[in-house]
Amino acid sequence: MTSQPTRAGLGSAPTLQDVAREAGVSLATASRVLNGSTRKVAGSFRERVEGAAEKLGYTANASAQATARGTSAVIALLVADIADPYFGLIASGVARGADERGLIVTIAVTERDPSREREIVRTLRGQRPRGLILAASRGGEEGATAEDLRAFEALGGRVVTFGSNIAGERTVRIDNAHGARMLGERMAALGYRSAIALAAAEGVLTSDDRVAGFTAGFTATGGVVERIERGDFQRESGYESMARALRAGVAPGTLIFGISDVIAIGAMSAVRDAGREIGEDIAVCGFDDVPSSVDVTPRLTTVRVPLSDVGYQAFRATVDDDWSAEPLLLQVIVRESTPGRVA
Repeated sequence: MTSQPTRAGLGSAPTLQDVAREAGVSLATASRVLNGSTRKVAGSFRERVEGAAEKLGYTANASAQATARGTSAVIALLVADIADPYFGLIASGVARGADERGLIVTIAVTERDPSREREIVRTLRGQRPRGLILAASRGGEEGATAEDLRAFEALGGRVVTFGSNIAGERTVRIDNAHGARMLGERMAALGYRSAIALAAAEGVLTSDDRVAGFTAGFTATGGVVERIERGDFQRESGYESMARALRAGVAPGTLIFGISDVIAIGAMSAVRDAGREIGEDIAVCGFDDVPSSVDVTPRLTTVRVPLSDVGYQAFRATVDDDWSAEPLLLQVIVRESTPGRVA
């Protein structure tokens, strides 16, 4: 006499009920073993259930696991632009931490749209990720509100933000103003006296902090920031902002400060397309030290931010109860794009 074929044998996915039947246990016991319940199950029953699940090829339901545990084995990372190497490096650090803990990282892109950010955070509440990392630079018009984040944490998740503390959540801080001030001071020490800043829209915190810091450092010994050209964080914006500046007139010996390497690299292309030379004619510096900063010619002067470590620290902030922020070392890296001015 042959046994009845299981659901898996009929070509469809096995269910938890199939596993319970195969193991000879109740549905509740199978659920406690496979869906991560905190209630203990006798070792012999656990072995039978796990063996049956492996035999049938059963995969646990993530939603059921989240309900049983209170949270899922997922860390949600919100970035502004996944194509931007700044966020890619942060994501690599988050992924490194998640791999150490056997967790999964899911990435959502906000496109720096506050309403989109709010919508994503509210949707994620239903999926109950263990942690939510808001890595996108925030502006005066906030995305997810304090109420949104408190509602998320009420379901068992932990919120980590970059730079701005909205609702008492843990915060990873990059001292953008200090790093940019060091860069401004170093450029002034190299003999530059006139600069143009290429920035994002006013009110975007990362951009504002970097412009303010650079201006403070550069003007402390007599330098002048002649004007600020505004756009966004994309390479194309750097190109267009630099093109506007060139049409208005850029004197030889002027220093261009892009608030990110991506913007600075876009600016370098505009300088070349205008028939100008990068270095002795128009100097260019950036911020972040993404890998492409050493691939361009001449290599780009910048502020090195340990972005992968930033991501790793943000991950640890989501999972470690005793987490405390660690200082992040920023360094000015002078390369050939700013050869210096002869006094």
